Amino acid sequence: MSATSTAATLPTSSLSAAAAGAAAAAARHAAASERKRNLQPEVAEAIRHAGFARHFVPQHWGGAAGTFAELLDAVAAVGAHCTSAAWCAALAAAHGRLASYLPPAGRDELWASDGPGPDALIAAAVVPPAGEVAAEGDGWRLSGRWNYASGVDHADWVLLASMEGPRYRIFAVPRRELRIEDTWNSAGLRATGSNSVTTEGLFVPGHRSFLRDALTGDNGDSDPARCHRVPYALVAALIFCAPALGAAQGALRSWTELTGRRRTPAGRPAAEDPAVRQVLARSSAEIEAARLLLAQAARRADAEPVTELLVAANLRDCTTAADLLVTAVERLLRQGGAQALGEDGELQRFWRDVHAVAAHAALQPAAAADAYARAVLGR
Repeated sequence: MSATSTAATLPTSSLSAAAAGAAAAAARHAAASERKRNLQPEVAEAIRHAGFARHFVPQHWGGAAGTFAELLDAVAAVGAHCTSAAWCAALAAAHGRLASYLPPAGRDELWASDGPGPDALIAAAVVPPAGEVAAEGDGWRLSGRWNYASGVDHADWVLLASMEGPRYRIFAVPRRELRIEDTWNSAGLRATGSNSVTTEGLFVPGHRSFLRDALTGDNGDSDPARCHRVPYALVAALIFCAPALGAAQGALRSWTELTGRRRTPAGRPAAEDPAVRQVLARSSAEIEAARLLLAQAARRADAEPVTELLVAANLRDCTTAADLLVTAVERLLRQGGAQALGEDGELQRFWRDVHAVAAHAALQPAAAADAYARAVLGR
């Protein structure tokens, strides 16, 4: 199937509207995905069908070359039902953007040949670099093991990174040419299936590789869309934090439903307790504040001239948003009652997930503070 024919079979609505189908599938299978430590196949296909994979693919290859604001809304919509599904959806879009830095012949192979075209699901294990690489002819031989490739079991392609001497190089490899090891056992984001991949002496042709340095600017097209002209550092924290926004929104919904059924020790409805009302007001305000911070970061990424200060402000706002979301969900769980702590309880799942997202290296407050201080105060 060509990229053109694939485009004709998928919905033409915006990602935000199409994400409703992915959110519904994620909700139906959230518990099963959690038990399996991997997304159910129906959920992975719903993510593909909604258009997450093609969201940042260049238009020349049938993609949408979309905006970060729309991705934020769509990821949060899915995350309000299953954070793991939202994480995989966000990374499907992000990895399509990374793959757009491949040479044109590499992009042709990923998106214009027979197969899913611009809807190819791409997993990645690019931070930190791993394995060993050796130049050979017009390409390289890859060997080694790479960890934390979220969604790899459902992927068509995988991006891997290795150090070629002092150069940080990224390679695109068909997933079928890699061995997947079931290594993902995590307290949070359990259903992301962030397993390890290994290979021994795999040949990667030259057109399926690029240097990480390319991610600091545009992808080399003569007239690229805005999403291909912004540096990775401007948008990475935003993409990683988006699933946490959905998780917190889902936690608030779950807490509200539980609270409506709860009674105080004196037998009164819990909703009449002033302390409970304070939890609702404070936590909902923090979640909304985080949403506004992330929406502002997305608007900057979509429209404003890129400067060191802009990049630092986005990192500052996204890490602050992550802190707000963790604080809000922590408070909700503490006031959720015993029902919230059940093994299959939705609220405790969101609590574990939002902590797992906030633990990501891209959302660490100290690094954000250093970057912002350098931009404002100088080096």
